[in-house]
Amino acid sequence: MKCLIVKAHPLSESLCSSLTELAISVLQAVGHRVEVEDLYAQDFGASLTEAERRSYYAGPYWTQQVMPQVERLLAAEAMVLVFPTWWFGFPAILKGWFDRVWAPGFAYDHAEEYGPIKPRLSNLRHMLAVTSLGAPWWVDRFILRQPVKRVLKTAIVGTCAPQCRMRMLSLYKSERPAAPRVERFGLKVARELRQWPL
Repeated sequence: MKCLIVKAHPLSESLCSSLTELAISVLQAVGHRVEVEDLYAQDFGASLTEAERRSYYAGPYWTQQVMPQVERLLAAEAMVLVFPTWWFGFPAILKGWFDRVWAPGFAYDHAEEYGPIKPRLSNLRHMLAVTSLGAPWWVDRFILRQPVKRVLKTAIVGTCAPQCRMRMLSLYKSERPAAPRVERFGLKVARELRQWPL
């Protein structure tokens, strides 16, 4: 499959960076084609521009600054998102990638009278979201009710690519994780990716 890996972390020595490298090596080893969207390395602008917002409903969507990213999204049959969860939300740069790249006319179509949007990402079949959190698991699951997973699965993937099988793996209390725990988490990531069909 054509696999797009989207990394959203500013530090090259971060856990997210090592997990990105792991995902690349696993996917390539089993025969998938891999492309990497390193948002910080690209200096991707998170803010929706004036031209993009003005064209959001008027159409066609203004893609002059993001067409390469849109083309990579449209080509992807599988996707790995690697990012830290900050304040129980997406990093701004990743949220901006959703805002600007998962755009009308490409990821979905607007319905008449502002009704439910119509999905367009029929090519996207698999997604794995890999994230790290400083909080313990019970705060994310029982107090906040997994806000990142719910938004990603229901509001973004569920509306733009409803046929996509989405999974999320979260490493909790990740500020100073012991090496064995990181290794076990990496094995989980690798096991999930090896299950994807060729």
